[in-house]
Amino acid sequence: MTTYIYRKLFPIFLLTTITCIPFSSFATHQRAAEIYFRHLDKLTYEITLISYTFTPSPANAFRDFLTIDWDDGTTSQIPRKEETNLPNNITYNRYVGQHTFAGPGDFIISCEDPNRNGGILNIPNSINVPLYIYSELIISPFQGEYDNSPIFTIPPVDNGCVNQPFYHNPGAYDPDGDSLSYRLVPCRGAQGQIIPGYTLPPTAPPNIIRLDSITGDFFWDSPPQQGEFNIAILVEEWRNGIKIGSVLRDMQIIIVACNNKPPVIDPLKDTCVEAGTTLTFPVRAYDPDSTALTLTGTGQPFILTDSAWIYPNPATGSGHVTATFTWPTVCGHVKKQPYRVFFRAEDNGTPVHLVNISSMQIKVVGPAPVNLTAIPLGTSITLNWDNYACQNASGYYIYRKTDSTGYHHGYCQTGVPPYLGYTLIDKVNDITRTSYNDNNQGTGLTQGIRYCYMVVAWYSDKAESFASNEACTHLKKDVAVITNVSVTSTSASAGSIYLAWSKPTEIDTVQAPGPYKYIIYRSIPSNPGQYLSLDSLTNLNDTIYHDSLLNTLQNLYKYRIDLYNITPGNRFLIGSSQVASSIYLNITPTDKKLKLRWNNDVPWNNYQFVVYRKNLITGLFDSIGSTTAPAYDDRYLHNGTEYCYYIKCIGSYSAPGFAHPLINLSQVNCGIPIDNVPPCPPYLTVKTHCDTLNEPAFNHLSWKNLVDSCSNDIVKYYIYYSRCNDGQLTLIDSLGNINDTIYEHRQDNSVTGCYAVIAMDSAGNKSIFSNKACIDFNVCSYWLPNVFTPNGGEILENQVFHPRKTFSSIDHLSMKIFDRWGKEVYSTTDPEINWDGRDKNTHQPCSDGVYYYVCEVYVMALCGNQKMILKGAVTILR
Repeated sequence: MTTYIYRKLFPIFLLTTITCIPFSSFATHQRAAEIYFRHLDKLTYEITLISYTFTPSPANAFRDFLTIDWDDGTTSQIPRKEETNLPNNITYNRYVGQHTFAGPGDFIISCEDPNRNGGILNIPNSINVPLYIYSELIISPFQGEYDNSPIFTIPPVDNGCVNQPFYHNPGAYDPDGDSLSYRLVPCRGAQGQIIPGYTLPPTAPPNIIRLDSITGDFFWDSPPQQGEFNIAILVEEWRNGIKIGSVLRDMQIIIVACNNKPPVIDPLKDTCVEAGTTLTFPVRAYDPDSTALTLTGTGQPFILTDSAWIYPNPATGSGHVTATFTWPTVCGHVKKQPYRVFFRAEDNGTPVHLVNISSMQIKVVGPAPVNLTAIPLGTSITLNWDNYACQNASGYYIYRKTDSTGYHHGYCQTGVPPYLGYTLIDKVNDITRTSYNDNNQGTGLTQGIRYCYMVVAWYSDKAESFASNEACTHLKKDVAVITNVSVTSTSASAGSIYLAWSKPTEIDTVQAPGPYKYIIYRSIPSNPGQYLSLDSLTNLNDTIYHDSLLNTLQNLYKYRIDLYNITPGNRFLIGSSQVASSIYLNITPTDKKLKLRWNNDVPWNNYQFVVYRKNLITGLFDSIGSTTAPAYDDRYLHNGTEYCYYIKCIGSYSAPGFAHPLINLSQVNCGIPIDNVPPCPPYLTVKTHCDTLNEPAFNHLSWKNLVDSCSNDIVKYYIYYSRCNDGQLTLIDSLGNINDTIYEHRQDNSVTGCYAVIAMDSAGNKSIFSNKACIDFNVCSYWLPNVFTPNGGEILENQVFHPRKTFSSIDHLSMKIFDRWGKEVYSTTDPEINWDGRDKNTHQPCSDGVYYYVCEVYVMALCGNQKMILKGAVTILR
């Protein structure tokens, strides 16, 4: 529940969005405006522009037409359809027009209208600033139905009091049921640009100004000064998570000095209502100053067919007022997004009337499908339910799970909650259907399982009804149902399996009078899809079979039991059991750990697996753990030691009439942990050292090991280098100690290149490459002195002009030196330069003074040579 307090200026109007361009130079003194659009047919839309102007403006400011820019290369003049003078120098204007677009696209429909009213405190020189509004219309074949813009039910001119919290809400709803979001944006002026110098209305710290992006609540705490202020609220539409349009509201807030207190509306809670029922609740308000009150309601439910109402409307009273909200909902009101309704209590205070607005959400939910039943037939189950009450729904979702939950939907809880464990097995696209046959997509359902179902109606906007009652049943027990496939001996040639089943108890003796015969089949290990007939039994009470001379060490075995009617002259197959497999344990060795994995291909539910390991001292198998999944990792073992295991599976059927629990064992399997886990790749960093004069630069490599998550028995590092970023890394060196994590790479003429490191552990496992760390050309400077002393001086290196900084990435250069008259006195391609101060033309010493150079330096970079231009001056002193 949210609350808004504002000054009521005029009746509520329905508003939307779009923009316009200048029509004339006459000032209209616009206070606020917005545009909305409504789809008419195919690519044709109706545009409505609502503006609120300053009533004392010159007569020629109230124009009969405004110009709309459609953003498709065309503009139109749309006529004014309504003009109404309201209190407080406000005039309401409504313009309406139509436009047909040539095709799909994203269109910013806009209007720029001069000018705003003067004296807006947060817009400099507002009387000369245009008002620019727009709506974004996206026409796309991928968004489904054509879009209609949001509609605003609360006008965009509002009053508040100094030093009192100010609240506003556009009162927006979307006629298509799309989601809306809200954000504050700067007001716009000429050509749709942000107005220079625009700011949000002022606040006095620690007070704030904010807009709730979900509810649209605007809160200004608390206006520190009187005056007029404008803000812009952008309302964006979303469908299936994709933005499909937006509307810009440019609104005005008028703050005045007043002492009266606003009315108070009792808190309202969001609620839900089932379509076809009537929602009724009281709305109460009171005024702290005991003035006369008027209570009204607005929002989408009040303008729908079969609309809501409040009684009396308006409700009036002195100091206190009560109205009753009533909404007899119908199926057409069902939608995914909730409706928002607003209740407005207006006082009769002075100098302005204050209004408190409280909002709440009402979600209309489709009724549940009723009288769901489940009837077994062969290996399928048929669901039946009554005709659905809301024929405007689109179809049904069919859900199934094993065993019941006892679920009854809670307050406003639609669909089937995921936590129940139900699975969506089908989507029915026909709301007139009242039955469904579940045959497990043609594979048949399983004997011994208690299947439960729920049905949910769905609507075109993806709304879901309440869930139906839960209907449960199980298949008739008219065939054998396997209960045990347990390995009793593990051997490559003398293994054995205990096979057991539950006998059929619901045979149709009219169709199959007997006698009966079981035929036992076992899969062929080399071809699991083929089955070999093992034996037959003619007594229905014979439900145990011992299968021997098997290779249970290496193979798993699947079994099926067929039941035949063998009445003389009338032999036929009554039905087959579900296939059930022996449990086969696989072991994967790794470093100090064995990974145990096993199959679970049985028709019953194995809900627990107990892991047994052979004790290395006693030779007996001990339970070491249990799990609910067919996987277990045995850790902290010794590499090179053999460990042996088997799995005990504990399960049951959910239907009645079966033994419980069902215990089955896997074969015994052994494994030896080995170190086959590579180390984690190191993390590498590279820095270039070039701080020492006249010494070659080098690259300093250092890396860190992530031993917390990987093997820490590293014994060696391999260092790789590539001259280019995309070149192949080549081994350049190796280090043989886990603590050797620093390396210096020196080259004769470059520091450029990329590096990576690989770690190797004591078992020879190598990590993947570390991150690639690269050095480009610009890490070392090419530094030239600004003075040298040829043929003299105490420092020998100052007797020639050459670099004073390491330059190990220089490929070549072109240096030219000029005197102050522009005459070239020296040139070279030697990176060392080595000018001795002589003129290259006369070979005589140049006179003391300043000389200028231009040097093209070609540096070896990761992607080839790059040129740098150096310009400077050097002074000769003798």
